[in-house]
Amino acid sequence: MPKREDERRRRNKNEDGIETTTVKVDEGPVKAPDVDTEWHPIAQEWFSSLRESAQSRFYEPSDWATAKYIAEAMSKNLKQGKISGQLFAAVMSAMTDLLTTEGARRRARMEIERGPDSSEPAGVTALNDYRKQLGL
Repeated sequence: MPKREDERRRRNKNEDGIETTTVKVDEGPVKAPDVDTEWHPIAQEWFSSLRESAQSRFYEPSDWATAKYIAEAMSKNLKQGKISGQLFAAVMSAMTDLLTTEGARRRARMEIERGPDSSEPAGVTALNDYRKQLGL
């Protein structure tokens, strides 16, 4: 994914001759829609997790509408007795478009660092604490 126009330092002309169009919006951050209580619990959890995810600060209303549609499809798939592999693949592909997985964010060259010590790998003590929390 290319850098935003304001992040580029270009001395020569754009190779394809197409200029980037920037749309300025005066409104503040986009408000995330509410979770539908009729969705399957896993779909509710996924949708709720988007609000807390760092990449969601870039979401526009159309991205949230896409996320609602994905959660609806995910919910219908999970509520069926037999899970459709084709629908599962489509949901996963759409989730990738919203940068909801680490792999998708890396391909887009987006890194998220949480907390002051996120650059240091977890020590053995931290791993043991995680195991205890998980009951392993």
